[in-house]
Amino acid sequence: MAEDRVRSGSPYEARYGFSRAVRSGDRVIVAGTAPIPADGEQVADTAYHQMLRCGRIMVEALARAGATPADVVRTRMFIIDAADADEVGRAHRDVFGEAAPAATMVVVAALLDPSWRVEAECEAIIRS
Repeated sequence: MAEDRVRSGSPYEARYGFSRAVRSGDRVIVAGTAPIPADGEQVADTAYHQMLRCGRIMVEALARAGATPADVVRTRMFIIDAADADEVGRAHRDVFGEAAPAATMVVVAALLDPSWRVEAECEAIIRS
């Protein structure tokens, strides 16, 4: 059974009171997702691998809400250095390429943790 509120275990979810993803009907919204490593791992050192980690976390949340990467219709990526755009874009293609969602990439001054180079979010519409 698909969950309507998905938690990923990020320490920020409980601290700031949000869900990783929320499902309402056929729509799934995945919150801003940072490259938080699995227990015992370090934050990846490249923007490409950080975006892949964001992608894995988002794909897991989508699955728990009953969606797949093919259902994704919109993504947003926030990067701290425009020089990372190609790496982040390549990782985005590796995660969501088949869906070819509408996508936005924005350079921002900083992210919550100074080791993060990217944060991403997505929206999906589940097609029956």
